[in-house]
Amino acid sequence: MYDFDFDVIQRSLPYLWKGLQYTATLTLVAMAGGIVIGTLLAMARLSSIKILYWPASIYVNLLRSTPLILVIFWFYFLVPLIAQWITSSPTPVSIGPDRSAFITFTIFEAAYYCEIIRAGIQSIPHGQVAAGYALGLTYGQSMRHVILPQAVRTVMPPLTSQAISLIKDSALVSTIAIYDLTMQAQAIIAETFLTFEIWLTVAALYLVITCTLSYAAGRLERRLKLP
Repeated sequence: MYDFDFDVIQRSLPYLWKGLQYTATLTLVAMAGGIVIGTLLAMARLSSIKILYWPASIYVNLLRSTPLILVIFWFYFLVPLIAQWITSSPTPVSIGPDRSAFITFTIFEAAYYCEIIRAGIQSIPHGQVAAGYALGLTYGQSMRHVILPQAVRTVMPPLTSQAISLIKDSALVSTIAIYDLTMQAQAIIAETFLTFEIWLTVAALYLVITCTLSYAAGRLERRLKLP
């Protein structure tokens, strides 16, 4: 029989809590920034102006075709070298793992939120846009006051699914030595050699977060649902 050590879990909770706070912060910042940038990208992809459509399309298709771990490595290792070349600095420009993580996750998630929001906008009947024009609204005003409020109700389920995926993907920041929840667990295991207890606790924490988010999103979806 395996002698389960509950004491190591109790002693590890302060460190795991610190890592969990970082994971939650990264998730919220990347989700908020991703939705804002993704909305702008979605409007650009729906635009008939080619100078807006083509850059947005290339951006979205490129990032959606690239694994997140590669994007993290590219930004963390290559961007300092590119910045050094642009600024003619004698050494690579220091960006740091924290800023690399927040920027990388935000721009990566923006590509996925773009497609979700674009699908939501396209699900709204085009006649409502025409009605906005008939009332004297511009394209931007029609989007802001007529289309987007309805599209948000439509895209709540996929937005929630993407947020849950973001929480799980945040564990990848441990590859650039950021002490999120996963990295904290690895550090504790390196000291205690109690793998089962720590990973079971981490799995339970991720499960609590995702279930809580799913429940809150379900409540919000029912609240925003059109009668």
